[in-house]
Amino acid sequence: MRQLQTMAAASLLFACFSLKAQPNCSYFLCLGDTAQYNACKLVEENIGGHYQFSREFHQLMDSAIAICPRFAYAYREKAAPYVKSGNFIQYMKNMELAVKHDPGTYLPIRASVRCKFFADHQGAIDDINLFLSTHKGDIPSSHNGTYHLLVVKALCYKNLNQPDTAIAILEKLFATEGYYLGGFDYLHLGVLYLETGQYEKALSTFESQKQQNNLAEHEYYWAVTLNKLKQKEEAKAHLAKARELLVPGTQMHDPYHEMIDQIYLVDIEKLEAQL
Repeated sequence: MRQLQTMAAASLLFACFSLKAQPNCSYFLCLGDTAQYNACKLVEENIGGHYQFSREFHQLMDSAIAICPRFAYAYREKAAPYVKSGNFIQYMKNMELAVKHDPGTYLPIRASVRCKFFADHQGAIDDINLFLSTHKGDIPSSHNGTYHLLVVKALCYKNLNQPDTAIAILEKLFATEGYYLGGFDYLHLGVLYLETGQYEKALSTFESQKQQNNLAEHEYYWAVTLNKLKQKEEAKAHLAKARELLVPGTQMHDPYHEMIDQIYLVDIEKLEAQL
């Protein structure tokens, strides 16, 4: 009987902490945690129509926390509008409470947000390492699903001027059986090869990116690499492709920040002037 309860809880846990914004309240009930269940049901039944920045939204989360101060989801939801509005102090106050009460779910989220919004790359790495020190099983994605958590870690090392460490992480990850490549994974590895003077590897990796997800960015960096190799005519051809692809849907984009290795028209124009 206990084995069946454990299996049921594990199944509900997966449903609870998938990409859905709202947790599965039945998970808490299965665990016998009626306080979290009641807090969760309050949110589930009343959240519809509330704007994330509104007073009513925060009052709802506060009411859920009053029912169960361990309800980590409510702290995370209170944190979200603060990071979007640039109030990082209030974000961290709430996010630290979410992590305290549910580190397995919210450490990866805090780590990726630290990288994305705060440029706190060492803090993000520390969060990821802390998570990995106790986590067993599949490693989750970043808070918005763009990157595998280890790709986030590699990008943090890139921004800390440790490209060799970043390359080692990505090469090992991409060689892992069953790893599902993200839309920008090859691009970032190719740029790292370019930045470390491994031009032939960079070209091969940009070709892989093209086959996996055709972007303006890899065509631009492809042109940069060819220019380094004194192959100017080929560089011009790839730069022309980059210009063609520099439209929504075929270029990197995030509504909240500039992405790592993202390019703009001015970048293409500057390289055109050199060729």
